[in-house]
Amino acid sequence: MAASTGPRRDALGYFCFYLHLAILAFITLGWAVPLRGVLIGYLIFVPGTVLHWKLNAGACVLNNLESWLRYRRWRAPERNQEEGAWLRTLIRSLSGIALTRARMDLIIYGAMALFWALAWHHFLNL
Repeated sequence: MAASTGPRRDALGYFCFYLHLAILAFITLGWAVPLRGVLIGYLIFVPGTVLHWKLNAGACVLNNLESWLRYRRWRAPERNQEEGAWLRTLIRSLSGIALTRARMDLIIYGAMALFWALAWHHFLNL
């Protein structure tokens, strides 16, 4: 495994990182939950997540909130390398693989479409 080259974290950074991990876990595994209410929430949450990225210039509002708390600016990509690239930064720090934004978008949106389709299938077959 490659040496970690990710950002150094303080308490706020760890909180945001683990919240991102929890959201990632829900997006990747939530389609399999056998509860109609959770699946309905999931079927709304996944496209809502994509929409919020599109409306927020490709960035997650959680990164923006972290930038606001740290720098009193909604956008601070020069100081917050994860802004608009949280998963790409995580992959690079864990594996050393530096994916382009276009390649990362293809992977993310493809995976989210697959998980969303699986959720619909699961929902319709409960």
